[in-house]
Amino acid sequence: MADTDENLRKWLVDTAERHGAAVMQVAGDEEGAPYAFSVGAWRRFGKPEVVVIGLASEVSHAVINTYVRRVGRGERFVPGRLYEGFVTECPVTFERVARQHYPEFLGSALLVYGDEGFPALQLVLSLPGGVFPWQDDAPDGFAEYQPVLTASGSPENWTPGYDGP
Repeated sequence: MADTDENLRKWLVDTAERHGAAVMQVAGDEEGAPYAFSVGAWRRFGKPEVVVIGLASEVSHAVINTYVRRVGRGERFVPGRLYEGFVTECPVTFERVARQHYPEFLGSALLVYGDEGFPALQLVLSLPGGVFPWQDDAPDGFAEYQPVLTASGSPENWTPGYDGP
């Protein structure tokens, strides 16, 4: 492992020990929206790491910190259920992140966990009023801006409109 990777790994572990998890931010570009993810929730609390796509860095940082606080108190988030308290007037749901997306969306977490593996959830944000990216009434481009990180690119652990949003 290169010195820079080892320094980052040490920072991630130390930050997680102090704050429950480190929050890694990745700026958006012409190929995709900004995103952020936690590193340390699995190590500290035995709860999945979380990824959030498409939010401004201050908002994604607050959303991830809310997630870490809640899982640190023992809360469990189930894919397909709606949850409040992350972003005002915007319910959220969760989906399991497929391993194929780990290198792109959770790369730094791999420095901490290596080949041991760890679970990760994507927090999928709705628009005010509860419209999710995969719904017919979602605005054009919403699904591309906030892709679902399952193997299929669609919700897989529940059926939208039937047993989930």
